Amino acid sequence: MRNPIIEFRQVEYQISTISSQPILSVVSLQIHRGETIALLGRSGSGKTTLLKLINGLRRATSGHVLVQGRDVRDWDIIRLRRGVGYVIQETGLFPHLTVRENVCLVPQLENWPSDRISARYVEVLQSVGLSPSLYSQRYPRELSGGQRQRVGVARALAGDPEILLMDEPFGALDPVTRAQLQREFLTLSRDLAKTVVFVTHDVREALLLGSRVILLDSGRMVAEATPQEFVRLTHPIAREFLAAAELATGAPA
Repeated sequence: MRNPIIEFRQVEYQISTISSQPILSVVSLQIHRGETIALLGRSGSGKTTLLKLINGLRRATSGHVLVQGRDVRDWDIIRLRRGVGYVIQETGLFPHLTVRENVCLVPQLENWPSDRISARYVEVLQSVGLSPSLYSQRYPRELSGGQRQRVGVARALAGDPEILLMDEPFGALDPVTRAQLQREFLTLSRDLAKTVVFVTHDVREALLLGSRVILLDSGRMVAEATPQEFVRLTHPIAREFLAAAELATGAPA
């Protein structure tokens, strides 16, 4: 059996012992290399918290989170975060840095040779459909929302991490741009063969991009399925998501 690259063992997360309801409760999950895992659920279901446990932005109250076979508590947190790409809805780009400076930040911190940094910058900008020379000296404020999101993905990939975390990366975009970036990301993820964990509340996005869908509700995993299996689930929360998608578009999910 393959060893998982990410593993949750009976994980619970609670803000304080006074709180009666944990944000995450008894989550056990294995994620293998090359998978794209969609964390699906309503707002407040625990999706983003689960994601942040992977790179140490949150620490489990109980249980264990392992990355590459090592408990997150045993990692040097800086080393862990530099080795995990992270993309959020508003990209998190530094506004005072140019596109090139944003993208090259982690390779520079890792003391890559300058020629390797330059080559990597060109490679990742091209991979997200942007001209390396045209955008090199632009600042985030000079970019459209879709361009900023592409740069955010490029920056997350620049250090060549094995793991890519994405927290509703396309959620703030208009529907046309969102659909375009979803299609581009699907092609990119297949080409790069990274392990991707992304958060979404859009069941269509989960079914399109995920090789496996994890459905969360009130801090618990209530379903785990491939996209093909998910559409046949009888769990009421899964049916609610699928029904909502049909109402929004007038077509079956």
